[in-house]
Amino acid sequence: MRTTLLLGGLSGLVLALGAFLGGEVGLLLAFVIAIAMNFGSYWYSDKIVLRMYRAQEVGKDHQLYRITERLAQNAGLPMPRVYVIPDHSPNAFATGRNPDHAAVAATEGLIRNLNQSELTGVMAHELAHVRNRDILISSISATLAATIMMVARMAQFAMIFGGGGDRRDNIVSFLATLILAPIAAVLIQSAISRSREFVADRTGAEIAGSSKGLAGALVKIENIQERIPMDANPATAHMFIMMPFSRKGFMSLFSTHPPTEERIRRLHSLGI
Repeated sequence: MRTTLLLGGLSGLVLALGAFLGGEVGLLLAFVIAIAMNFGSYWYSDKIVLRMYRAQEVGKDHQLYRITERLAQNAGLPMPRVYVIPDHSPNAFATGRNPDHAAVAATEGLIRNLNQSELTGVMAHELAHVRNRDILISSISATLAATIMMVARMAQFAMIFGGGGDRRDNIVSFLATLILAPIAAVLIQSAISRSREFVADRTGAEIAGSSKGLAGALVKIENIQERIPMDANPATAHMFIMMPFSRKGFMSLFSTHPPTEERIRRLHSLGI
């Protein structure tokens, strides 16, 4: 319910921004842009992100494939494609438009630094995202947020080069909208992502049959990432099991992941 409300708020923000900046025409333009970007994200996001991180598909002879295969059976899911990312920083993500077209990926650093139980916990978490269809939810929220930023940027250019119509008569509200709408979009997107991470932690522990492996993995991943940060694109940060770079202080408001301590506390409270 919370995710639905947040997605509804994000969609409403897209339409409200379009209507404010361009009336009925702006509303229609924003709607068309949002639909087009969601369509592209739904069909092609998995191919784009796997190529972005130079992920290599592995088969049945690989440890990661065997762990994922067993967990997929436990979860009642089709076997996803399994990829390894050539990066020393430990991390993992799931992608794909639905359970029948899913892929999971883990970095070499994750495989090298985690034991069997911890690796099982991480891959169960990623399969939980697949089963809960979080991949689609996160893709839509990221696309809507990007649409809001793009519309705001277009309006800025229109104002600079003489457009804006009657909106220029109230320059304060116009500028406030251009500044606050993108910030609100990122805050809502981050809230959606944090909410889904908690659910994936719980579902992943159920799939693995224990919360201890994932809890231990989160501790290791955070500690190693402080020494070996991942060179990740910020647009894909919400996909990973943990933020690939640090956001502390005020910037934690924009974090796509909950605090690690809270995630571990909730995992331990499951009692499995």
